[in-house]
Amino acid sequence: MAKTATAHARLTPEIKKEAESILKNLGISISSAYEMFYRQIIAHGGIPFEMRIPNQETRQAMQEARNGEGEKYDTVEEMFHNLEKL
Repeated sequence: MAKTATAHARLTPEIKKEAESILKNLGISISSAYEMFYRQIIAHGGIPFEMRIPNQETRQAMQEARNGEGEKYDTVEEMFHNLEKL
């Protein structure tokens, strides 16, 4: 049997619970998810997704969304129609 190593991570309980729920629905164990993430780090030679600091406009929009503010649409089509007006 192959040798294994242990990795420990500190997460907020909410993030841990939500991520574990998604992984369970996908049929993926926490250990498998960690291994996949580490393999992608190796394959990409770094973090396997783009990491950027959002600009002020994006941060403001994100905060408005968290507060339940901002534009709301019933359909994607309605949203795109509104965007075409801009």
